[in-house]
Amino acid sequence: MGDTEETSVRLTSKGLATREHIVGMAAELVHQQGVQGTTNDDVRKAAGISGSQLSHYFRDKESLVRAVIARRSEQVLVIGRAPSMDRLDSIPALRAWANFYIEREDVCLTGCRFGSLASQVLKSDLALKDDVAAGFEGWQDDFREGLSAMRDRGELRNDADPNRLGYLLLAAYQGGMLLTQAAQSVAPLEAALNGAIDYISTFLTAA
Repeated sequence: MGDTEETSVRLTSKGLATREHIVGMAAELVHQQGVQGTTNDDVRKAAGISGSQLSHYFRDKESLVRAVIARRSEQVLVIGRAPSMDRLDSIPALRAWANFYIEREDVCLTGCRFGSLASQVLKSDLALKDDVAAGFEGWQDDFREGLSAMRDRGELRNDADPNRLGYLLLAAYQGGMLLTQAAQSVAPLEAALNGAIDYISTFLTAA
């Protein structure tokens, strides 16, 4: 992800806005057409820019998809850190996080955009597996930090492993989203997330 960061440092405010516009259009096209089905020319036309402009910001498809991965990853983290949500360091906060997704009207249609993107990238010939892993790890960090805070405060027993429980939440979300899309019913996601949080609750101390 260093390439995108270095590029961003050199850009003017207008250049950054143009780059963000390109990444936004690319993200939507990839969601609709898939990673393999989206070409740089598709993105160029959708963004209304020339080929030289696109090349100025992204030297190839790999660098463009890398930026899309970073965008989707950041969107996931922004939702989890929204002011309307507590830090994920209590059972009520985890319930609020789960309910945010369970109650979304479009949950059966959109699924997890980062998860869908990650699946496509991992099956492609693009050398972006580390970027996908970093995206999931950033998500995992939020769970791990919240659960660690609960254990440090004595709300979770010492045998509660924040790392393992964080992966449980992440897996419940990803699997629940996929099943919800397939079934066109929010029931699988609701069961998966609430089941994971119920399990975490078994580690609560008597206090």
